[in-house]
Amino acid sequence: MFSTHLDPDTLATLRDCMEEEYVGLIDTFLADCDERIAALKRSVIGGDAEQVRQLAHSFKGSAGNMGAGPLAQLCKDVEEGARRRASTAELAMGLAAIEREFAIVRILFKVERQRYAT
Repeated sequence: MFSTHLDPDTLATLRDCMEEEYVGLIDTFLADCDERIAALKRSVIGGDAEQVRQLAHSFKGSAGNMGAGPLAQLCKDVEEGARRRASTAELAMGLAAIEREFAIVRILFKVERQRYAT
């Protein structure tokens, strides 16, 4: 299940690069994701497609950098939906998929965090 949601090679690279800062990186990423999801939700509800596109694009990059490929792909889907001015309902469904995937990613990163916390 772990490698389905998080790329072990990316995590190994991050651990090697970040060393003792790795746990802090995880904490920052998780907090940042909460903020991004809240901002996406506000923008979807507000019907601001351009803001949704920008937020989803940024979230996609962050998730990809952290090895959360499926989460990044869902963000890309929402980004593309916003670009083509998809309906609010379609964007909301995409956001719900992001939230579901992030719920799994959060758990996996918390496990990862516990493994490397000193």
